[in-house]
Amino acid sequence: MLDKRKFYINGAWVAPSTANDCEVINPSNEEPCAVISLGAQADTDAAVAAAKTAFESWSVTPPAERRKAVAGILAQYEARAEEMAQAISLEMGAPIDLARGSQAPVLPWHTQNFLTAFDEMEWIRPLGPHAPNDRISMEPIGVVALITPWNWPMNQVTLKVIPALLAGCTCVLKPSEESPLSSMLFAEFCHDAGVPAGVFNLVNGDGVGVGSQLSSHPDVEMISFTGSTRAGRAISIAAAETMKRVTLELGGKGANMIFADADESAVKRGVLHMMNNSGQSCNAPSRMLVERSYYDKAVEIATEVANAVKVGPASEEGAHIGPVVNRRQWDQIQSYIQKGIDEGARLVAGGPGLPEGMNKGFYVRPTVFADVKPGMTIEREEIFGPVLSIIPFETEEDGVHIANDTPYGLTNYVQSSDGKRRNRLARKLRAGMVEMNGQPRGAGAPFGGVKSSGRAREGGHWGLEEFLEAKAISGWDSDAE
Repeated sequence: MLDKRKFYINGAWVAPSTANDCEVINPSNEEPCAVISLGAQADTDAAVAAAKTAFESWSVTPPAERRKAVAGILAQYEARAEEMAQAISLEMGAPIDLARGSQAPVLPWHTQNFLTAFDEMEWIRPLGPHAPNDRISMEPIGVVALITPWNWPMNQVTLKVIPALLAGCTCVLKPSEESPLSSMLFAEFCHDAGVPAGVFNLVNGDGVGVGSQLSSHPDVEMISFTGSTRAGRAISIAAAETMKRVTLELGGKGANMIFADADESAVKRGVLHMMNNSGQSCNAPSRMLVERSYYDKAVEIATEVANAVKVGPASEEGAHIGPVVNRRQWDQIQSYIQKGIDEGARLVAGGPGLPEGMNKGFYVRPTVFADVKPGMTIEREEIFGPVLSIIPFETEEDGVHIANDTPYGLTNYVQSSDGKRRNRLARKLRAGMVEMNGQPRGAGAPFGGVKSSGRAREGGHWGLEEFLEAKAISGWDSDAE
Protein backbone atom coordinates (compact mmCIF):
# COMPACT_ATOMS: atom_id res chain seq x y z
CA MET A 1 0.00 0.00 0.00
CA LEU A 2 1.31 3.42 -0.99
CA ASP A 3 2.23 5.84 1.80
CA LYS A 4 1.12 9.31 0.65
CA ARG A 5 0.62 11.06 3.98
CA LYS A 6 2.61 14.21 3.20
CA PHE A 7 1.38 17.52 1.77
CA TYR A 8 3.15 19.74 -0.75
CA ILE A 9 3.55 23.17 0.87
CA ASN A 10 5.98 25.96 0.01
CA GLY A 11 8.01 23.84 -2.39
CA ALA A 12 8.51 20.80 -0.12
CA TRP A 13 6.74 17.62 0.97
CA VAL A 14 5.86 18.09 4.64
CA ALA A 15 4.26 15.95 7.32
CA PRO A 16 0.75 16.89 8.46
CA SER A 17 0.45 18.91 11.63
CA THR A 18 -1.79 16.24 13.13
CA ALA A 19 -2.01 12.56 12.19
CA ASN A 20 -5.33 11.83 10.48
CA ASP A 21 -4.99 8.85 8.18
CA CYS A 22 -7.45 8.12 5.38
CA GLU A 23 -7.32 5.02 3.20
CA VAL A 24 -7.74 5.32 -0.56
CA ILE A 25 -9.83 2.36 -1.72
CA ASN A 26 -9.33 0.62 -5.05
CA PRO A 27 -12.93 0.42 -6.32
CA SER A 28 -12.17 -2.61 -8.49
CA ASN A 29 -11.52 -4.86 -5.49
CA GLU A 30 -12.61 -2.78 -2.46
CA GLU A 31 -9.13 -3.02 -0.94
CA PRO A 32 -6.94 -0.13 0.30
CA CYS A 33 -4.31 0.91 -2.24
CA ALA A 34 -2.86 3.95 -0.45
CA VAL A 35 -3.05 5.96 2.74
CA ILE A 36 -3.16 9.76 2.81
CA SER A 37 -3.59 12.33 5.55
CA LEU A 38 -6.58 14.62 5.95
CA GLY A 39 -5.37 18.11 6.68
CA ALA A 40 -6.15 20.22 9.72
CA GLN A 41 -6.56 24.00 10.05
CA ALA A 42 -2.83 24.38 10.66
CA ASP A 43 -2.03 22.67 7.34
CA THR A 44 -4.51 24.83 5.46
CA ASP A 45 -3.14 27.96 7.09
CA ALA A 46 0.44 27.00 6.22
CA ALA A 47 -0.44 26.41 2.57
CA VAL A 48 -2.39 29.67 2.26
CA ALA A 49 0.42 31.60 3.98
CA ALA A 50 2.97 30.15 1.54
CA ALA A 51 0.76 31.08 -1.39
CA LYS A 52 0.21 34.60 -0.04
CA THR A 53 3.93 35.20 0.34
CA ALA A 54 4.72 33.79 -3.11
CA PHE A 55 2.02 35.93 -4.73
CA GLU A 56 4.05 39.10 -4.19
CA SER A 57 6.71 37.95 -6.65
CA TRP A 58 4.78 35.51 -8.86
CA SER A 59 2.08 38.06 -9.68
CA VAL A 60 4.66 40.40 -11.26
CA THR A 61 6.72 37.70 -12.93
CA PRO A 62 7.04 38.39 -16.69
CA PRO A 63 4.48 36.39 -18.72
CA ALA A 64 7.28 34.56 -20.53
CA GLU A 65 8.51 33.11 -17.23
CA ARG A 66 5.05 31.93 -16.23
CA ARG A 67 4.69 30.34 -19.64
CA LYS A 68 8.04 28.58 -19.22
CA ALA A 69 6.95 27.11 -15.89
CA VAL A 70 3.74 25.73 -17.37
CA ALA A 71 5.59 24.34 -20.37
CA GLY A 72 7.84 22.58 -17.85
CA ILE A 73 4.81 20.93 -16.23
CA LEU A 74 3.73 19.74 -19.67
CA ALA A 75 7.19 18.27 -20.31
CA GLN A 76 7.03 16.41 -16.99
CA TYR A 77 3.71 14.89 -17.99
CA GLU A 78 5.05 13.75 -21.36
CA ALA A 79 7.88 11.93 -19.57
CA ARG A 80 5.56 10.28 -17.02
CA ALA A 81 2.22 9.90 -18.82
CA GLU A 82 1.93 6.18 -18.05
CA GLU A 83 2.37 6.86 -14.32
CA MET A 84 -0.50 9.34 -14.49
CA ALA A 85 -2.76 6.87 -16.30
CA GLN A 86 -1.97 4.14 -13.77
CA ALA A 87 -2.66 6.45 -10.83
CA ILE A 88 -6.07 7.48 -12.17
CA SER A 89 -7.02 3.91 -13.00
CA LEU A 90 -6.07 2.70 -9.52
CA GLU A 91 -7.70 5.45 -7.48
CA MET A 92 -11.07 5.91 -9.18
CA GLY A 93 -11.57 2.81 -11.31
CA ALA A 94 -11.16 4.10 -14.86
CA PRO A 95 -10.27 1.15 -17.14
CA ILE A 96 -6.62 1.50 -18.03
CA ASP A 97 -7.35 2.03 -21.73
CA LEU A 98 -9.71 4.88 -20.82
CA ALA A 99 -7.15 6.28 -18.40
CA ARG A 100 -4.45 6.21 -21.09
CA GLY A 101 -6.63 7.39 -23.94
CA SER A 102 -8.92 9.96 -22.31
CA GLN A 103 -8.39 10.61 -18.61
CA ALA A 104 -4.65 11.39 -18.47
CA PRO A 105 -4.30 13.08 -21.90
CA VAL A 106 -6.64 15.90 -20.91
CA LEU A 107 -3.59 17.46 -19.21
CA PRO A 108 -1.66 18.17 -22.43
CA TRP A 109 -4.87 18.95 -24.34
CA HIS A 110 -6.06 21.68 -21.98
CA THR A 111 -2.56 22.96 -21.27
CA GLN A 112 -1.81 23.49 -24.96
CA ASN A 113 -5.12 25.28 -25.38
CA PHE A 114 -4.35 27.53 -22.42
CA LEU A 115 -0.91 28.31 -23.80
CA THR A 116 -2.47 29.29 -27.13
CA ALA A 117 -4.89 31.61 -25.34
CA PHE A 118 -2.09 32.94 -23.14
CA ASP A 119 -0.01 33.89 -26.19
CA GLU A 120 -2.94 35.95 -27.50
CA MET A 121 -3.66 37.71 -24.20
CA GLU A 122 -3.39 41.51 -24.04
CA TRP A 123 -2.42 42.20 -20.45
CA ILE A 124 -2.77 45.97 -20.86
CA ARG A 125 -5.25 46.89 -23.56
CA PRO A 126 -6.82 50.15 -24.79
CA LEU A 127 -10.35 50.85 -23.66
CA GLY A 128 -11.27 52.15 -27.09
CA PRO A 129 -10.69 54.99 -29.59
CA HIS A 130 -13.12 57.22 -27.67
CA ALA A 131 -10.72 57.18 -24.66
CA PRO A 132 -7.14 57.21 -26.01
CA ASN A 133 -5.60 57.66 -22.55
CA ASP A 134 -7.56 54.85 -20.87
CA ARG A 135 -6.24 51.33 -20.40
CA ILE A 136 -7.64 48.09 -19.04
CA SER A 137 -5.04 46.12 -17.09
CA MET A 138 -5.73 42.39 -16.61
CA GLU A 139 -4.24 41.40 -13.26
CA PRO A 140 -4.18 38.21 -11.14
CA ILE A 141 -6.87 38.03 -8.49
CA GLY A 142 -4.59 36.69 -5.72
CA VAL A 143 -4.42 33.45 -3.74
CA VAL A 144 -6.91 30.95 -5.16
CA ALA A 145 -8.26 27.75 -3.62
CA LEU A 146 -8.97 24.95 -6.07
CA ILE A 147 -11.26 22.10 -5.03
CA THR A 148 -11.53 19.23 -7.50
CA PRO A 149 -13.61 16.03 -7.81
CA TRP A 150 -12.75 12.37 -8.24
CA ASN A 151 -14.49 11.50 -11.51
CA TRP A 152 -12.17 13.24 -14.01
CA PRO A 153 -9.39 14.18 -11.61
CA MET A 154 -6.72 15.45 -13.98
CA ASN A 155 -9.25 17.19 -16.20
CA GLN A 156 -10.34 19.46 -13.37
CA VAL A 157 -6.88 19.92 -11.87
CA THR A 158 -5.57 21.07 -15.25
CA LEU A 159 -8.55 23.35 -15.93
CA LYS A 160 -7.90 25.14 -12.64
CA VAL A 161 -4.18 25.04 -11.82
CA ILE A 162 -2.79 25.82 -15.28
CA PRO A 163 -4.81 29.02 -15.92
CA ALA A 164 -4.27 30.15 -12.33
CA LEU A 165 -0.50 29.90 -12.74
CA LEU A 166 -0.53 31.55 -16.16
CA ALA A 167 -2.67 34.40 -14.81
CA GLY A 168 -0.11 35.07 -12.07
CA CYS A 169 -2.13 33.65 -9.19
CA THR A 170 -0.78 31.35 -6.50
CA CYS A 171 -2.88 28.41 -5.43
CA VAL A 172 -3.80 25.78 -2.90
CA LEU A 173 -5.23 22.59 -4.40
CA LYS A 174 -7.50 20.28 -2.44
CA PRO A 175 -8.17 17.23 -4.58
CA SER A 176 -10.86 14.73 -3.72
CA GLU A 177 -9.81 12.38 -0.97
CA GLU A 178 -11.23 9.59 -3.18
CA SER A 179 -8.70 10.22 -5.97
CA PRO A 180 -5.68 12.07 -4.57
CA LEU A 181 -2.88 10.04 -6.16
CA SER A 182 -3.00 11.69 -9.59
CA SER A 183 -2.97 15.15 -7.99
CA MET A 184 0.04 14.26 -5.86
CA LEU A 185 1.82 13.13 -9.01
CA PHE A 186 0.87 16.46 -10.58
CA ALA A 187 2.50 18.19 -7.59
CA GLU A 188 5.68 16.28 -8.44
CA PHE A 189 5.42 17.62 -11.99
CA CYS A 190 5.20 21.18 -10.64
CA HIS A 191 8.16 20.67 -8.34
CA ASP A 192 10.38 19.06 -10.97
CA ALA A 193 9.39 21.73 -13.51
CA GLY A 194 10.83 24.36 -11.17
CA VAL A 195 7.59 26.12 -10.21
CA PRO A 196 8.76 28.49 -7.42
CA ALA A 197 8.08 27.57 -3.81
CA GLY A 198 4.64 28.61 -2.61
CA VAL A 199 3.17 29.17 -6.05
CA PHE A 200 1.51 25.74 -6.07
CA ASN A 201 0.51 23.96 -2.86
CA LEU A 202 -1.47 20.78 -2.19
CA VAL A 203 -3.28 19.80 0.99
CA ASN A 204 -5.40 16.65 1.06
CA GLY A 205 -8.62 16.69 3.02
CA ASP A 206 -12.36 16.31 2.90
CA GLY A 207 -15.00 18.91 2.20
CA VAL A 208 -16.01 19.39 5.82
CA GLY A 209 -12.39 19.96 6.84
CA VAL A 210 -9.95 21.51 4.37
CA GLY A 211 -12.70 22.39 1.90
CA SER A 212 -14.58 24.48 4.44
CA GLN A 213 -11.36 26.00 5.78
CA LEU A 214 -10.37 27.22 2.31
CA SER A 215 -13.88 28.49 1.54
CA SER A 216 -13.87 30.79 4.57
CA HIS A 217 -10.16 31.65 4.76
CA PRO A 218 -9.64 35.44 4.84
CA ASP A 219 -6.46 35.30 2.72
CA VAL A 220 -8.07 33.35 -0.13
CA GLU A 221 -9.42 35.67 -2.83
CA MET A 222 -11.16 33.09 -5.00
CA ILE A 223 -12.62 29.59 -4.83
CA SER A 224 -12.87 27.45 -7.95
CA PHE A 225 -14.92 24.35 -7.21
CA THR A 226 -16.10 21.38 -9.24
CA GLY A 227 -18.47 18.91 -7.62
CA SER A 228 -22.04 18.52 -6.46
CA THR A 229 -24.61 21.28 -6.52
CA ARG A 230 -25.21 20.74 -2.80
CA ALA A 231 -21.54 21.36 -1.99
CA GLY A 232 -21.43 24.32 -4.38
CA ARG A 233 -24.21 26.03 -2.45
CA ALA A 234 -22.41 25.48 0.86
CA ILE A 235 -19.15 26.88 -0.54
CA SER A 236 -20.94 29.95 -1.89
CA ILE A 237 -22.46 30.67 1.51
CA ALA A 238 -19.14 30.21 3.32
CA ALA A 239 -17.25 32.36 0.81
CA ALA A 240 -19.75 35.22 0.95
CA GLU A 241 -18.52 36.33 4.38
CA THR A 242 -15.13 37.32 2.93
CA MET A 243 -16.48 38.48 -0.47
CA LYS A 244 -14.53 35.90 -2.48
CA ARG A 245 -15.01 35.30 -6.15
CA VAL A 246 -16.64 31.87 -6.50
CA THR A 247 -16.69 29.87 -9.72
CA LEU A 248 -18.70 26.66 -9.71
CA GLU A 249 -18.84 23.77 -12.16
CA LEU A 250 -21.56 21.51 -10.79
CA GLY A 251 -23.94 18.72 -11.74
CA GLY A 252 -25.94 18.04 -14.86
CA LYS A 253 -28.86 16.11 -16.29
CA GLY A 254 -28.15 16.40 -19.99
CA ALA A 255 -30.93 15.97 -22.54
CA ASN A 256 -30.05 14.24 -25.80
CA MET A 257 -32.77 15.12 -28.35
CA ILE A 258 -32.94 12.52 -31.11
CA PHE A 259 -35.19 13.20 -34.08
CA ALA A 260 -36.45 10.65 -36.58
CA ASP A 261 -34.12 12.08 -39.24
CA ALA A 262 -31.00 11.57 -37.11
CA ASP A 263 -28.13 9.50 -38.48
CA GLU A 264 -28.34 5.75 -37.85
CA SER A 265 -25.63 5.75 -35.18
CA ALA A 266 -27.18 8.52 -33.06
CA VAL A 267 -28.80 6.24 -30.49
CA LYS A 268 -25.75 3.99 -30.17
CA ARG A 269 -23.53 7.05 -29.80
CA GLY A 270 -25.79 8.42 -27.07
CA VAL A 271 -25.85 5.17 -25.08
CA LEU A 272 -22.08 4.71 -25.23
CA HIS A 273 -21.52 8.34 -24.26
CA MET A 274 -23.78 7.82 -21.25
CA MET A 275 -21.96 4.66 -20.16
CA ASN A 276 -18.48 6.13 -20.64
CA ASN A 277 -16.53 6.49 -17.37
CA SER A 278 -19.27 4.33 -15.80
CA GLY A 279 -21.69 7.24 -16.14
CA GLN A 280 -19.61 9.40 -13.78
CA SER A 281 -19.54 12.56 -15.90
CA CYS A 282 -21.46 15.74 -15.16
CA ASN A 283 -22.05 16.28 -18.90
CA ALA A 284 -23.37 12.76 -19.55
CA PRO A 285 -26.44 12.63 -21.85
CA SER A 286 -28.50 10.88 -19.19
CA ARG A 287 -31.94 11.76 -20.63
CA MET A 288 -32.51 10.47 -24.16
CA LEU A 289 -35.47 12.33 -25.63
CA VAL A 290 -36.72 10.60 -28.79
CA GLU A 291 -39.24 11.77 -31.38
CA ARG A 292 -42.33 9.57 -31.08
CA SER A 293 -42.19 8.15 -34.61
CA TYR A 294 -38.68 6.80 -33.95
CA TYR A 295 -39.16 5.93 -30.29
CA ASP A 296 -39.74 2.16 -30.45
CA LYS A 297 -36.77 1.65 -32.75
CA ALA A 298 -34.57 3.81 -30.51
CA VAL A 299 -35.51 1.78 -27.42
CA GLU A 300 -34.67 -1.42 -29.29
CA ILE A 301 -31.24 -0.09 -30.33
CA ALA A 302 -30.47 1.32 -26.88
CA THR A 303 -31.34 -1.99 -25.23
CA GLU A 304 -29.07 -3.92 -27.57
CA VAL A 305 -26.17 -1.50 -27.15
CA ALA A 306 -26.42 -1.40 -23.34
CA ASN A 307 -26.60 -5.18 -23.09
CA ALA A 308 -23.37 -5.41 -25.10
CA VAL A 309 -21.44 -3.07 -22.78
CA LYS A 310 -18.95 -5.11 -20.77
CA VAL A 311 -18.01 -4.46 -17.15
CA GLY A 312 -14.62 -5.35 -15.69
CA PRO A 313 -11.69 -4.39 -13.47
CA ALA A 314 -9.88 -1.14 -14.15
CA SER A 315 -6.55 -2.93 -14.45
CA GLU A 316 -7.66 -5.00 -17.45
CA GLU A 317 -7.11 -3.68 -20.94
CA GLY A 318 -10.00 -3.59 -23.37
CA ALA A 319 -13.24 -1.76 -24.14
CA HIS A 320 -15.27 -2.09 -20.95
CA ILE A 321 -16.51 0.11 -18.16
CA GLY A 322 -15.05 -0.15 -14.68
CA PRO A 323 -16.55 0.21 -11.22
CA VAL A 324 -18.00 3.36 -9.75
CA VAL A 325 -15.81 5.12 -7.23
CA ASN A 326 -16.98 3.85 -3.82
CA ARG A 327 -19.59 2.00 -1.79
CA ARG A 328 -21.63 5.12 -1.06
CA GLN A 329 -21.87 5.90 -4.75
CA TRP A 330 -22.80 2.28 -5.55
CA ASP A 331 -25.54 2.26 -2.92
CA GLN A 332 -26.93 5.56 -4.20
CA ILE A 333 -27.07 4.32 -7.78
CA GLN A 334 -28.81 1.12 -6.67
CA SER A 335 -31.44 3.18 -4.85
CA TYR A 336 -32.08 5.20 -8.01
CA ILE A 337 -32.47 2.05 -10.11
CA GLN A 338 -34.97 0.67 -7.61
CA LYS A 339 -36.77 4.02 -7.57
CA GLY A 340 -37.12 3.87 -11.35
CA ILE A 341 -38.71 0.45 -11.10
CA ASP A 342 -40.99 1.49 -8.24
CA GLU A 343 -42.19 4.62 -10.08
CA GLY A 344 -43.18 2.61 -13.15
CA ALA A 345 -40.41 3.15 -15.69
CA ARG A 346 -39.83 0.14 -17.97
CA LEU A 347 -36.49 -1.55 -17.31
CA VAL A 348 -35.11 -2.74 -20.66
CA ALA A 349 -31.43 -3.35 -19.79
CA GLY A 350 -29.41 -3.90 -16.64
CA GLY A 351 -31.06 -3.42 -13.29
CA PRO A 352 -30.16 -3.66 -9.61
CA GLY A 353 -27.29 -5.66 -8.13
CA LEU A 354 -23.82 -6.58 -9.29
CA PRO A 355 -23.19 -7.75 -12.86
CA GLU A 356 -23.33 -11.50 -13.37
CA GLY A 357 -20.26 -13.35 -12.09
CA MET A 358 -19.07 -10.52 -9.82
CA ASN A 359 -19.16 -10.55 -6.03
CA LYS A 360 -16.63 -7.85 -5.18
CA GLY A 361 -15.97 -4.33 -6.42
CA PHE A 362 -18.32 -1.39 -6.96
CA TYR A 363 -19.65 -2.53 -10.33
CA VAL A 364 -23.00 -1.39 -11.72
CA ARG A 365 -24.94 -3.09 -14.51
CA PRO A 366 -25.34 -0.79 -17.57
CA THR A 367 -28.99 0.14 -17.13
CA VAL A 368 -31.63 1.60 -19.45
CA PHE A 369 -35.15 2.65 -18.57
CA ALA A 370 -37.77 3.30 -21.26
CA ASP A 371 -41.16 5.00 -20.92
CA VAL A 372 -39.74 7.42 -18.37
CA LYS A 373 -42.15 10.24 -17.62
CA PRO A 374 -41.10 13.82 -16.86
CA GLY A 375 -41.07 14.30 -13.11
CA MET A 376 -39.92 10.79 -12.23
CA THR A 377 -37.00 10.73 -9.80
CA ILE A 378 -34.63 9.18 -12.34
CA GLU A 379 -35.58 11.91 -14.83
CA ARG A 380 -35.08 14.78 -12.39
CA GLU A 381 -32.04 13.88 -10.28
CA GLU A 382 -28.41 13.37 -11.26
CA ILE A 383 -27.63 9.67 -10.76
CA PHE A 384 -23.91 9.75 -11.64
CA GLY A 385 -23.82 6.15 -12.78
CA PRO A 386 -24.44 4.12 -15.96
CA VAL A 387 -28.21 4.64 -15.96
CA LEU A 388 -30.04 6.05 -19.01
CA SER A 389 -33.63 7.30 -19.11
CA ILE A 390 -35.48 7.29 -22.48
CA ILE A 391 -38.41 9.67 -22.88
CA PRO A 392 -40.66 10.13 -25.95
CA PHE A 393 -41.65 13.57 -27.25
CA GLU A 394 -44.32 14.53 -29.78
CA THR A 395 -43.18 17.83 -31.29
CA GLU A 396 -40.06 19.96 -31.32
CA GLU A 397 -41.67 22.35 -28.85
CA ASP A 398 -42.62 19.45 -26.58
CA GLY A 399 -39.05 18.15 -26.67
CA VAL A 400 -37.56 21.56 -25.83
CA HIS A 401 -39.96 21.92 -22.91
CA ILE A 402 -38.92 18.54 -21.46
CA ALA A 403 -35.23 19.26 -22.05
CA ASN A 404 -35.38 22.65 -20.31
CA ASP A 405 -37.64 21.53 -17.45
CA THR A 406 -34.76 20.69 -15.11
CA PRO A 407 -32.84 22.48 -12.37
CA TYR A 408 -29.65 21.79 -14.33
CA GLY A 409 -28.20 23.33 -17.47
CA LEU A 410 -24.77 21.98 -18.33
CA THR A 411 -24.72 20.15 -21.68
CA ASN A 412 -27.56 19.30 -24.05
CA TYR A 413 -27.33 17.35 -27.29
CA VAL A 414 -29.21 17.42 -30.59
CA GLN A 415 -29.28 14.71 -33.28
CA SER A 416 -30.94 15.70 -36.58
CA SER A 417 -30.04 16.00 -40.25
CA ASP A 418 -32.02 19.27 -40.47
CA GLY A 419 -29.49 22.08 -40.12
CA LYS A 420 -32.08 24.80 -39.56
CA ARG A 421 -33.65 22.75 -36.79
CA ARG A 422 -30.29 22.17 -35.13
CA ASN A 423 -29.43 25.86 -35.20
CA ARG A 424 -32.86 26.76 -33.85
CA LEU A 425 -32.59 24.26 -30.99
CA ALA A 426 -29.05 25.34 -30.12
CA ARG A 427 -30.50 28.75 -29.24
CA LYS A 428 -33.58 27.43 -27.43
CA LEU A 429 -31.94 24.90 -25.14
CA ARG A 430 -31.02 26.33 -21.73
CA ALA A 431 -27.51 25.07 -21.22
CA GLY A 432 -23.94 26.30 -21.16
CA MET A 433 -23.05 23.89 -23.97
CA VAL A 434 -24.92 22.27 -26.85
CA GLU A 435 -23.29 19.51 -28.89
CA MET A 436 -24.90 18.38 -32.12
CA ASN A 437 -24.61 15.26 -34.28
CA GLY A 438 -21.70 13.92 -32.27
CA GLN A 439 -19.46 16.87 -33.10
CA PRO A 440 -17.23 17.67 -30.10
CA ARG A 441 -16.55 21.23 -29.01
CA GLY A 442 -13.41 22.74 -30.51
CA ALA A 443 -10.11 23.45 -28.79
CA GLY A 444 -10.41 26.32 -26.34
CA ALA A 445 -14.21 26.25 -26.13
CA PRO A 446 -15.48 27.10 -22.65
CA PHE A 447 -16.86 24.35 -20.40
CA GLY A 448 -19.61 25.35 -18.01
CA GLY A 449 -23.31 25.60 -17.42
CA VAL A 450 -26.24 27.66 -16.16
CA LYS A 451 -28.77 27.31 -13.35
CA SER A 452 -27.86 24.62 -10.81
CA SER A 453 -25.00 23.44 -12.99
CA GLY A 454 -23.03 26.49 -11.86
CA ARG A 455 -21.77 29.30 -14.04
CA ALA A 456 -18.06 28.66 -14.41
CA ARG A 457 -16.45 28.90 -17.84
CA GLU A 458 -13.34 26.74 -17.91
CA GLY A 459 -10.90 26.40 -20.78
CA GLY A 460 -9.20 28.70 -23.28
CA HIS A 461 -9.54 32.50 -22.99
CA TRP A 462 -12.56 32.20 -20.69
CA GLY A 463 -10.69 29.95 -18.29
CA LEU A 464 -7.77 32.36 -18.07
CA GLU A 465 -9.97 35.39 -17.49
CA GLU A 466 -11.72 33.72 -14.55
CA PHE A 467 -8.49 34.20 -12.59
CA LEU A 468 -7.99 37.83 -13.64
CA GLU A 469 -9.34 41.18 -12.46
CA ALA A 470 -9.92 44.02 -14.92
CA LYS A 471 -8.45 47.29 -13.62
CA ALA A 472 -9.58 50.51 -15.33
CA ILE A 473 -6.85 53.16 -15.66
CA SER A 474 -7.22 56.74 -16.94
CA GLY A 475 -4.52 59.25 -17.84
CA TRP A 476 -2.19 56.63 -19.31
CA ASP A 477 0.91 58.08 -20.94
CA SER A 478 1.30 56.16 -24.17
CA ASP A 479 4.62 57.94 -24.87
CA ALA A 480 6.09 56.29 -21.76
CA GLU A 481 5.23 52.73 -22.80
